[in-house]
Amino acid sequence: MNKVSVIGAGGHAKVVISTLQTCGYLINAIYDDNAALWNTSIWDIPVIGGIHLLEEKSTAAIIAIGDNKVRQKIASRLPHIKWVTAIHPFSMVHSSVSIGEGSVVFAGTIIQPDVTIGKHVIVNTSASIDHDCNIGDFVHIAPGCHLAGNIQVKRGSLLGVGTTVIPNITINEWATVGAGSNVIASLKGNDIYVGNPAKRIKR
Repeated sequence: MNKVSVIGAGGHAKVVISTLQTCGYLINAIYDDNAALWNTSIWDIPVIGGIHLLEEKSTAAIIAIGDNKVRQKIASRLPHIKWVTAIHPFSMVHSSVSIGEGSVVFAGTIIQPDVTIGKHVIVNTSASIDHDCNIGDFVHIAPGCHLAGNIQVKRGSLLGVGTTVIPNITINEWATVGAGSNVIASLKGNDIYVGNPAKRIKR
């Protein structure tokens, strides 16, 4: 088995660990900066300490934290780590799809031809991404999102649970789209958008 360390010990980490195990990885340790979680475990996998313990280690790892900015900070903090990409076998990913290091694709996901997915991206449970989309680094596509063709989701954006996006839309860097929103026009700011159609509610 390939051994991998997991960074993060919250609920999102459970799904990442489950995906890794289904892919045949052996998780040898979990790291989290929350000291209250040290010396606990997830399914007998120990949380052995803070992320600083990885700063001088050369190991394979994945960041199992849902917050996009936190993933970005950790990735820049640990440039020497070999980042693992995990694709659940119960997803459907076309052979032409490109997926960057550190990204994870959960069960039930469908990713159609000529999609490009960046580094440390989360494509969450039962999301779908249609043809020719470009998903930037550190994006989180939440459970049940549906993206039509030729969509650009730029770096760091979050699409909340059940978001739908029509074709040929661009979502700007670090934008947040609230759960259940329908995006029918490009989002140009790094703001918070919600509703049907999605509208800016906070800058």
